[in-house]
Amino acid sequence: MKRLFVTLGLVLVSALLLAAFVYSYMFFTRSPRSGSVDIRIEQGESFSAVARKLREHKVVSNERLFSLWARYSGLEKKIQWGLYRFELPLSPAEVLNRMVLGKGLFHRVTIPEGLTVREIGDLLAKMAIVKEEQFLAAAKDPGLLSFLGLQEAGLEGYLFPNTYHFTPETPAREIILTMTEQFRKNFEPLMGRRKEENGLTPHQIVTLASIIEKETGLEAERPLVAAVFHNRLRRKMPLQSDPTVIYGLKDFNGNLTRKDLLDGSPYNTYRIPALPPGPICNPGLSSLKAALYPAAAPFLYFVSKNDGTHLFSETLESHNLAVKTYQPRYETTSQRRPAAPRVR
Repeated sequence: MKRLFVTLGLVLVSALLLAAFVYSYMFFTRSPRSGSVDIRIEQGESFSAVARKLREHKVVSNERLFSLWARYSGLEKKIQWGLYRFELPLSPAEVLNRMVLGKGLFHRVTIPEGLTVREIGDLLAKMAIVKEEQFLAAAKDPGLLSFLGLQEAGLEGYLFPNTYHFTPETPAREIILTMTEQFRKNFEPLMGRRKEENGLTPHQIVTLASIIEKETGLEAERPLVAAVFHNRLRRKMPLQSDPTVIYGLKDFNGNLTRKDLLDGSPYNTYRIPALPPGPICNPGLSSLKAALYPAAAPFLYFVSKNDGTHLFSETLESHNLAVKTYQPRYETTSQRRPAAPRVR
């Protein structure tokens, strides 16, 4: 009997020592590395596989102790799957807690084509990624713009529309750097020698692409819209694009008036026979391609057919007929824009 008690005592002491050792490891050990580490946890992935992945990336040092604690604390099956960012060093307990609560979990953020910088800030704020005022302040930061080489151009047009993964409260600077890097990776291979062939600078190409983006949502039409604007630029004709006018207005109520078309804004392409000073939104890849590679077409006009498509014309006479057919409420004059005015 005495031997039994001694054995039980040794087992109890060993269990207590093991528990103390595991507790000490979980709460007082730090990650064997520092810095930012991204780890993806797949849906349905076993906890042992997760622990192994964390150990391989040096987020935790001992996957067995980590798994043991998770199993006996009942947290093994409560972690949330997704893409995580861990700012190391962290204790194993902090790592586990973050996966259970979803802290540091990336949110999938899709930035549609054609949004302005302000609209992107609003979208990110609604998703609790970053405060809108912080994003807009960073977008105007002279130091950041200088670092990006955009001190003269500004940020509008250079935030590439795409799907991103950001954690809540991601610094605005990091978001901007990520989106502008995506722009660079997509735009620079397209440029090549095109600026020498069409006479436009890279900034002018982005500006033109942003107008194309706003003029049509149909990808197949964008090279044709680009052809109209390239043809007009060569002839020094005003582009007469409603979206540029709207962008330049301080307070637009949704109804574009004749008075608005007389506004003195440098974005009023009814008055200036050239591109506006900068982009009016952030264009997608197909609009950038269209601006660089317009269709070989002689068109100078286009008008909405009220079904999401446009009719393109080479002469004013044929354009006036198209306007009479599809937009009868607008009178046809020699000053009519490429596409009949429309409310946005």
